[in-house]
Amino acid sequence: MSPLPAFDAHDPLGIDDLLGDEDRAVRDTVRSWAADRVLPHVADWYERGELPGIRELARELGSLGALGMSLTGYGCAGASAVQYGLACLELEAADSGIRSLVSVQGSLAMYAIHRFGSEEQKQRWLPPMAAGEVIGCFGLTEPDHGSDPGGMRTHARRDGTDWVLTGRKMWITNGSVAGVAVVWARTEEGVRGFVVPTDAPGFSAPEIKHKWSLRASVTSELVLDEVRLPADALLPEARGLRGPLSCLSHARYGIVWGSMGAARSCFETALAYATEREQFGKPLAAFQLTQAKLADMAVELHKGMLLAHHLGRRMDAGRLRPEQISLGKLNNTREAIEICRTARTVLGANGVSLEYPVMRHSTNLESVLTYEGTVEMHQLVLGKALTGIDTFRG
Repeated sequence: MSPLPAFDAHDPLGIDDLLGDEDRAVRDTVRSWAADRVLPHVADWYERGELPGIRELARELGSLGALGMSLTGYGCAGASAVQYGLACLELEAADSGIRSLVSVQGSLAMYAIHRFGSEEQKQRWLPPMAAGEVIGCFGLTEPDHGSDPGGMRTHARRDGTDWVLTGRKMWITNGSVAGVAVVWARTEEGVRGFVVPTDAPGFSAPEIKHKWSLRASVTSELVLDEVRLPADALLPEARGLRGPLSCLSHARYGIVWGSMGAARSCFETALAYATEREQFGKPLAAFQLTQAKLADMAVELHKGMLLAHHLGRRMDAGRLRPEQISLGKLNNTREAIEICRTARTVLGANGVSLEYPVMRHSTNLESVLTYEGTVEMHQLVLGKALTGIDTFRG
C-alpha cells in the first residue's frame, strides 16, 4: 500500500487531483500572466481608481486565449467550462476588475453574439474580440432597473428598415473603452438585443468615477440618444428576456470560480502573515483563536472550490441548470466576502493597507456580491425551485 501524500495547506482536500494536464496548463499560464502583468501594479491602479493600458491587457489576454475561451470557432479557444473557471479563479486572485474585464468580454458580449447573432455578426465581431483587438460591453442594467430588467425603459423603434435606440444603461463594465456594445431594448415585439458599434452617432459612454469597489476596472454609463442602426444590427435569435438572462447565467458561472480566487488570495495572505507575525512572544498562528479562523476559512474556501468544480463538470456535460448556477453564485460570493473579512482581522491594522490584498479584495467583492444577481435574487431563484412558488412579483 503506497503511503498517503503529505498534507498540503494550500490544497487540503487534494482538489488538484481532479485536474488533467491541460487543466493545469491553463491554470498555470493564467496564474503566471497575472503574477507578471497585474500583481506588481494592481494596488497602485486601485489607489488611483483606473486601469491604465486596458487595451494592451486585452490583447495580451486574447493571445492567452482567455477571451471567449469556452466558445468555439471564430478564433475562440474552445476550452472546457472547467478550464474557463480556472482562468476566472486565477484572474480574480489578482483582482476582481481583471476577471470582470474577461467575463464581460467573453461571457456577456461575445456569448450573446455567438449564441444569438447572425453569421455575419459573428464573422465581423468575434475574431477581433477573441484577439482582444476590440473590447465589448453589455448594456442591460439601467439607472432605475437593476434586478428587474423587465422594467427597462431603453427602447428601439423602427424607422423604415432602420432601428432607432434611445435610453440609458448604468454600471457597464468596459463601456467607455468598448468598440462594440450589446444593448438590450424594449420594442413592439418585446425585449430584443442589438449589436451597437460605439462610434455610432448618438452613442456615448461617460465613465463612472468615485467608486469604492472595482476601482481597477472601467465602469461607465451608456447613453443612447436616437442611435440609428441598420436592420442587421438586431440579434436575430434573441427574443424576450431569455436572451440576456442566459448570458447572465454564463457570466454567473465564472463568478462562482472567480470569487474563490479572491478568497484564496486572502486566505493565503492571512496564513502567511499568521506564521510570520509575532505577538506576546510567539507567532499569531500559535494562538487557538487564530487557528480557528484559519481552519474556518480553509473549510469554506475549499468547499466553494469543490462546488465550482462540480458545476463546471456539469456544464461540460450539458447538465448544468440555471438554478444550480444561482446556488453556486449565492454560496461562493457570500463565503468569499466572509473569508476576506476574517482574513482582515488576522492582519489587524495591516489588513486595511494596500500593501496587502485583503481590503482590496473585500471591497471588490461588495460589487461581485451584487452584480449578476444580488444575494436576494438568487435566494428567490432557489426558493422558487425548491417550493414551486414564484415570489418575484410579490
